[in-house]
Amino acid sequence: MASRSVNKVILLGHLGRDAETKFTPGGAAVTKFSVATNRRWKDKDSGEWKEETDWSNVVLWRSENLANYLTKGKQVYVEGRLQTRSYEDKDGKKVYATEVVADDVILVGGQGGGGGRSGGDEYSQQPVSQPRGSAPSRTPAPASQQDEQFGGQGITDDDVPF
Repeated sequence: MASRSVNKVILLGHLGRDAETKFTPGGAAVTKFSVATNRRWKDKDSGEWKEETDWSNVVLWRSENLANYLTKGKQVYVEGRLQTRSYEDKDGKKVYATEVVADDVILVGGQGGGGGRSGGDEYSQQPVSQPRGSAPSRTPAPASQQDEQFGGQGITDDDVPF
């Protein structure tokens, strides 16, 4: 019988920095960002609450239009897999890096750092990427088209509820 294995990561946390998108020589977009997740527990000895933050580096392929929405402080849900790669640093020393390769990223909880709607209402979860194999999502219109779309009222991405 063949052995089974699973490599699945699910994160729900806040972005630690704005996402950055770069392109490979072949033209594929690579978006990178970090997600902070917190763990809270009560210390057995002192009875005090303790908190620990873990940082996960996330890589998202072929989704260059998302970086503008993935800004520091926003809450995100990430599904993907762990991948460890190695490279040689400038001193010739082998370095290992483990990161989450995202298959799905969803913005959660409105404006993130403040303002806007918070989690729990019907507008709080907006998918910003589609799971593999599903229909592509509609990409945001360029600013001039958005302005025309909203009757020239000067609405920007900051006015969108996600």
